[in-house]
Amino acid sequence: MNTPRPSFWRIWWLASRPRTLPAAAAPVIAGSALAYYANSFQLGPALAALVGALFIQIGTNFANDVFDFKKGADTAERIGPTRATSAGWVTPTQMLLATVVAFGLAIVCGLYLTWVGGWPIVAIGLASIAAGLAYTGGPFPLGYNGLGDVFVFIFFGLVAVGGTYYVQAGPPTPLVWWVAVGLGLLCVNIIVVNNLRDVETDRKAGKRTLAVRLGPTAARWQYAACQVGAFVAATGAWLTQVGPAWLLVTLAAVPLAVRWARVVWRENGRALNPALAASGQIELIYALLASAGLIVARWL
Repeated sequence: MNTPRPSFWRIWWLASRPRTLPAAAAPVIAGSALAYYANSFQLGPALAALVGALFIQIGTNFANDVFDFKKGADTAERIGPTRATSAGWVTPTQMLLATVVAFGLAIVCGLYLTWVGGWPIVAIGLASIAAGLAYTGGPFPLGYNGLGDVFVFIFFGLVAVGGTYYVQAGPPTPLVWWVAVGLGLLCVNIIVVNNLRDVETDRKAGKRTLAVRLGPTAARWQYAACQVGAFVAATGAWLTQVGPAWLLVTLAAVPLAVRWARVVWRENGRALNPALAASGQIELIYALLASAGLIVARWL
């Protein structure tokens, strides 16, 4: 791929895929708000969890960059944002080294969180890093075998929200799981749009995502179902009386979600790039609204 070479810092900024970073920040924000609602918020662990989650996401993005290149998934036909390795901006060795550095910085945060929360944090951290590498690497890459959606739901929903809460307040409560499910589903939608956009090039590369296996129409229904499920989760927490009515403030994001669901339903290929960014924004907005509702409920 012959793409003009950006500056050094812009290369690494683009390689970190900043549009995906809300997927890492949103569950930590919500998990910290849940800890605040439980009167157990701790600033140090909250910040360490946020920074650690961001570096795990960046490390995963770097790993995907180089592993997709090695597997031939990133070609001149790619319609998503340019990948640094396939564009020739960095060598595979440099990208692997950057992956190690990003995960290493996440481990530094994890050491502090282990001191605060104990050995369960070691298991959470190592599993998260292993899953990030296995997404496109290893003998059975999750993203190439239709398991990327499950991985995202577990690690960017249940594990991220539950783990953030755990290091501040102890074992997660039912309310934590309701919120984690909602955020996990919205994070899955980022992957759904990505895979829907790339369905043709992924099929040629042998990357059997759910969109490839089930087809574009099923992927669009999946996107709509995840959106509905997220707002049902927030409402369910209130209806089951494990969460405050203030969680219903998340419904303020419904018009935005519907707007972009319509885009996902009618567009294909490169035209889905704005919907990819918007899906990450919807997740972040949902997390911020849920957090605001929990904080207000705690004050009242």
